[in-house]
Amino acid sequence: MIQVSNISNEAPITFGNNLQKAVYEMFSTLGIRFERVQTDEVITMEDCTAINDRLDMKMVKTLFLTNRQQTEFYLFVTEGDKPFRSKDFSQALGISRVSFAPAEKLQELAHTVIGAATALSAILDKEHLFSVVFDKAVLESDTYGCSDGTTTSYLKLRTTDLVRLLVACGHTPKVIEV
Repeated sequence: MIQVSNISNEAPITFGNNLQKAVYEMFSTLGIRFERVQTDEVITMEDCTAINDRLDMKMVKTLFLTNRQQTEFYLFVTEGDKPFRSKDFSQALGISRVSFAPAEKLQELAHTVIGAATALSAILDKEHLFSVVFDKAVLESDTYGCSDGTTTSYLKLRTTDLVRLLVACGHTPKVIEV
């Protein structure tokens, strides 16, 4: 079992990477309130369950996907317990079949690592190198739970605030039903 500790909005944060720093700067700029937990490194779904319990939420699953040529990239956000089927995603978006993008591309384009993929990566994606795609069910929830760009810190915020942040970054999320 992982150790989980609550941290308030006002607690100082030691940043683990540029994305994490940009996330909290953007929250401050936009006045976005959040709850946060600091954890040991999260690896299993059981670890996620402990975080969900602490923040009284359901964490989303964020997948970094690409087409065969690796010319189009997608951050796909779906419910944490929902199975992913490439065929369903591709059909709903009206594109050719996708697969998981290489870890190096996740680091290069989304500024994070496997296990910490987050729609918040859009903050640093000034060139719009990837699209943010939501499963409609995620946007129907009042709250949104995700990584802050690290594998040791997790957030709960209002879903409407997340969408507002993405739009402020120039990313209009696509919404599909899968």
